[in-house]
Amino acid sequence: MAPVTTVGEEMHALVERLYPLCRSITGDGVRATLEIVGEYLPLRVHEVPTGTQVLDWTVPQEWNIRDAYIADATGRRVVDFAASSLHVVGYSVPVAATVPLAELRRHLHTLPDHPSWVPYRTSYYTADWGFCLAQDTLDALPDGDYEVRIDSTLADGHLTYAEHVVPGQVADEVIVSCHVCHPSLANDNLAGIAVATFLARELAQRTPYHTYRFLFAPGTIGAITWLARNAERVERVKHGLVLACAGDRGQLTYKQSRRGDAEIDRVLRHVLAASGRPHRITEFTPYGYDERQFCSPGFDLGVGSLSRTPYAGYPEYHTSADNPDFVRPEAMADTLAVCREAFSLLDRNRSYLNLSPYGEPQLGRRGLYDSLGGRSDAKEAQMAMLWVLSLSDGRHSLLDVAERSGLPFDTVAVAADALRGAGLIKA
Repeated sequence: MAPVTTVGEEMHALVERLYPLCRSITGDGVRATLEIVGEYLPLRVHEVPTGTQVLDWTVPQEWNIRDAYIADATGRRVVDFAASSLHVVGYSVPVAATVPLAELRRHLHTLPDHPSWVPYRTSYYTADWGFCLAQDTLDALPDGDYEVRIDSTLADGHLTYAEHVVPGQVADEVIVSCHVCHPSLANDNLAGIAVATFLARELAQRTPYHTYRFLFAPGTIGAITWLARNAERVERVKHGLVLACAGDRGQLTYKQSRRGDAEIDRVLRHVLAASGRPHRITEFTPYGYDERQFCSPGFDLGVGSLSRTPYAGYPEYHTSADNPDFVRPEAMADTLAVCREAFSLLDRNRSYLNLSPYGEPQLGRRGLYDSLGGRSDAKEAQMAMLWVLSLSDGRHSLLDVAERSGLPFDTVAVAADALRGAGLIKA
């Protein structure tokens, strides 16, 4: 019998499959990535032409690359794009030249503090070119002339992004966003893509209360493009979560929305605290991932960001050391579990109205106490019913009840279901 594959291992396999692709903010690498994700989820892919005005930005030209290298006098490739997509500065313009090492150095990027690692660099909005390589490789290069070749195109084309929607019982939406613009970087952000993909598959197996919209888009310009093209839908977005750096060994970190008191903030704070997991809650800053676009003052959406070690918080960030070995199946599974718990709570977090508000209703004659017979948590369940009745005034949610009573949210939600079934409360 074949060994059982865990969800963490399945997500890790997806990371490994996506890792070699050369992604950027536009281009065929993004399309190839979305094609693979599309094998797991039905996607609606959007192509937005170069030059399209999107809020204060303009969709840039599309960049694609076929090959790139630096070769020594013998023709040996000392730096080779075929070995890693990190070796070329993203959005490098085409180059075909022979230059001395002294001149070439002006276009080379290394990490002297980590001499065996290759950095990740981009030049999205400036016409430039460059190579990234290990400091050890650079130190071993003798003086002399080197052939430099970048076979790329920068031309009018499209920006590509995709959506997957899990229909809910209501039209109110939860946005789950991850970026698809990074090349061979496993934690940032292939782990986020994997967690989002498997989360969407799980939600599709049931009918959630909210409608969940998964957004796979290049960072910054992708979110801005989506917001510009969906202005009429933004008012439906009640909650949101950006996933990034979702697979390293670090403790979970939740970065709150700009509001700081949005329902998604309260839900994540509660879920992480109740779980007993080591975690950090951080305040919003206008730097990071696409939460800063969704939270910009004109939109002011309740969107936070969930990661493990946040961006730039680990040495491997934006380097070749952020490879599939760096991300752990169990870490991605844990991130997925927190998302599952948070959205389950979010979907059940209602406000209720007590239909028998004058005095305490008699629970015994409605069989509510009898339903607790033999339960080890009967006292806790009884208290949950009393708390729900007490705070069902249309102004308090079940999360309010759980936090004020100190009872587990699940216990409170089950009590609310029982009371609703007995006709004592209504949503």
